Parts: sequence; C-alpha cells; structure tokens
Amino acid sequence: MCGPPGYTWAVAEAEILEVDGREVRVTNPDKVLFPGPGVTKLELVRYYLAVADGALIGCGERPTVLHRWPNGIEDEDFYQKRVPKARPDWIETAVIKFPSGRTAEEIVPVDAAHLAWMANLACLDINPWPVRHDDVDHPDELRVDLDPTPGIPWEHVREVTLVARDVLEEHGLVGWPKTSGKRGMHVNVRIERRWGFTTVRRAALAFAREVERRTDLATTAWWKEERTGVFVDYNQNARDRTVASAYSVRPVPDARVSTPITWDDVPGVEPEAFTIRTVPERFARIGDPGDGIDEAVGSLDSLLDLADRDEQEGLGDAPWPPNFPKGEREPTRAPPSKLKKPAAKPSAKRRKR
Repeated sequence: MCGPPGYTWAVAEAEILEVDGREVRVTNPDKVLFPGPGVTKLELVRYYLAVADGALIGCGERPTVLHRWPNGIEDEDFYQKRVPKARPDWIETAVIKFPSGRTAEEIVPVDAAHLAWMANLACLDINPWPVRHDDVDHPDELRVDLDPTPGIPWEHVREVTLVARDVLEEHGLVGWPKTSGKRGMHVNVRIERRWGFTTVRRAALAFAREVERRTDLATTAWWKEERTGVFVDYNQNARDRTVASAYSVRPVPDARVSTPITWDDVPGVEPEAFTIRTVPERFARIGDPGDGIDEAVGSLDSLLDLADRDEQEGLGDAPWPPNFPKGEREPTRAPPSKLKKPAAKPSAKRRKR
C-alpha cells in the first residue's frame, strides 16, 4: 500500500480467540466500554466465555435481540433485531414475527462462540425471546419483572419478590430469581409450550393482580403517573417483549450483572455485589443457582383459572404496550391525565338566557 508522503496506514487491531473449535475475531479489543472501572471489549468477551454455561441456560436456542453500545455506555445505544448480514456461516438464526406482521431473522445463541461473537458487537445485555427457535409462537417461559418506581427502597423489592414466590408456588409453579442488574428483580418460570403469547400474558396479568392483592408494596398500574411501589410488569409476557437474561452485563457505571440467586439469598441480596469482575469467580466457585430450571416445567392452568375468576368479578383486560393492536376488551389506551373530561354543564344563570 502507498499513500501521501509521511502517511502511516492504520492497522485495525484485533485478537483472534478459538471458542468451541471456531475462530472469533475481537476487533478493537482495548476499546473501553465502561469508563469507570475501565472494562474493555475484550474483557466483556472473556466474561461471557467464563459464564457461558450459565448464560446459555437463560438464552440458549432462543431468538435474541442485540442491545449494542458500540462506543461504550456513555454514548448512544440501539437495539438490533435483525442479525447483521456480515456474519460467520456458523451463526444460527430464526425468523420471528412481530405484532405489526413484519418479520426478522434474529440470532439464536447455541454455544459460547455465539456469545463471544455477540460481545464483539458490543452487545452488553442479552435479550432473548421467551420461546425456543423450533417453535417461536409458544413460550416456554413466564417472566416476572419487578420494577420499583422512583424512590422505592430496595428492601421493598426483596419483599415483593418473596410474595411473588409464594403466589407461584400456590399455583404449582417454580420460580427462579435473579437480580435485574439495575434496580429490580426478575423471576423466571419454565412452562409447558401449550399456550400462545396472548394466553401467557393473560396468566401473567392474573398473577400480577394476585401479588398486588397480597401486598400494598406492589402495583399493576400500567400508566406511570398512577404507579406507586414495585410494578409487576405483566406486559413483559406480550409478544415481542424481551428481558435481559441471566448473566447479562447491564449498562450501568459499575458493570453490574443480572445474576441468578437462590431463594435463601433474596432477603439479604445486594445487587451491587454482582459485577463483570466478581461474577466469574462466584460462578466458578458455586456454579449456577439457576441450574435446574429446565427440569421444573409447570402448567398455567391454575393461573388461567384465577384469570377466569377475576373476569367474573369484573376485572377485565389491562393496557397493552403502545405498539400492539388495540385489544377487543382492552380499556382506553391513554393515561388518565390525557383523557378528555366531559364538558361542564352550563350554569343555571346561562340557561335562563
């Protein structure tokens, strides 16, 4: 190559890793993604290789959305549903359909090499669908997302998580808790692949309402202006909604990780204990507390019976996310503050005129 006098050609730095018998090229390995602790892209890749067995329990064989931060967490991010066309020929994919009717070919992580390849794209957290690639219309996972509203203390999140466990157990289901890596908690539940997304969401709504009945610390109010306490987000079970899966690195300054824990851990767990630099050692030492979830498959029949009872008592559907078609039994899809108020009746003095 030649160039102008004095010009030095830049050579793209890269590191080649062999993973599962495949080569994964890590470009710009020294690029800093988390400025505070100085976490680089190569460190992100090596992290996912260290916890791959646990991470794949959460995302393995699932169509997955790429959440990318190409210039680190202090710059812009984007969600990429369609897997890049420039990819190795060993990357597995699946075609999924959105509520709009459009489709996309998404990556399906099946091994550690897939995780490393995703991390090289500066994909921090892993956002899989609650379905397997061989049947993208029937979820095998019910997702409980506990999201505290501003000002709610962490201990309230832990209390609501334990209430959620009790409700699940009473309906014959086994929950597997993990920190969200931010301010909340997640509980994942394996279910039989008998129901479509709409039915699974209906069961999730009934579950959320029961948690709300058990404790005044929880809420199912969809509109943020009405929420107080810990929001039980039933809509995370609607089609085309994804949640950061187990061992996902979250885009927060200290590079926290969404980490599986035991139920005994819940009362004293502190989410800041789990970071990209502490979790690999913990994983090597104790293994994955979420191991066993695939053997604990349950039925939604009991929660659907609860949904029937709620409807008989006058509790209908709840609002859906804004990108969904309006449901037949859905209430008005607008926050209360935006609803038109009835026109005031003219005063008696005006009527006399």
